[in-house]
Amino acid sequence: MTRKHSNSMQKGSKPTVSRRRKPNRVNLKWLWIGLGVVLIVLVGILLIRPGAKLVKITPTQVDTASVEITPAQAYAKYQQGAFFLDVRSQEEWDQFHIEKSTLIPLDQLQNRLSEIPKDQDIVVVCLSGHRALSGTAILQQAGFSHVSCLSGGLQAWKDANYPIEIGTP
Repeated sequence: MTRKHSNSMQKGSKPTVSRRRKPNRVNLKWLWIGLGVVLIVLVGILLIRPGAKLVKITPTQVDTASVEITPAQAYAKYQQGAFFLDVRSQEEWDQFHIEKSTLIPLDQLQNRLSEIPKDQDIVVVCLSGHRALSGTAILQQAGFSHVSCLSGGLQAWKDANYPIEIGTP
């Protein structure tokens, strides 16, 4: 004799009906909403964590309104003896630069901060102004307080017919 059912039924008892339960859609909806809220809170905590250290400095971390100066303002500082820091590459420097400016390429700036005077106004320059903003941010983070950058870069300086030196000094 073969068994049809593994469970034996007693006489007079009703067979059990196994029904598949449908998940309650309302409960699933709230589960997903809850998980989403928890995820958003965790991401927010990770991003706004106090004491988080910035690894890369970008121009957006600098208050550009307070540090960018026009070519005319930069020229006035130049005449007053401000320290001009050029953060371009050696090849760009060799093409043309502001006379008496100091070349420290942006990728070397962090390691050469000791070469920059802390007691002078500093004007950071590059060709268009973008690297100068990054250089300004590095200097400010290192504790330099009288730092500005040339808006429009050396291109704007050159267009305003301020003095440049061509080639290596």
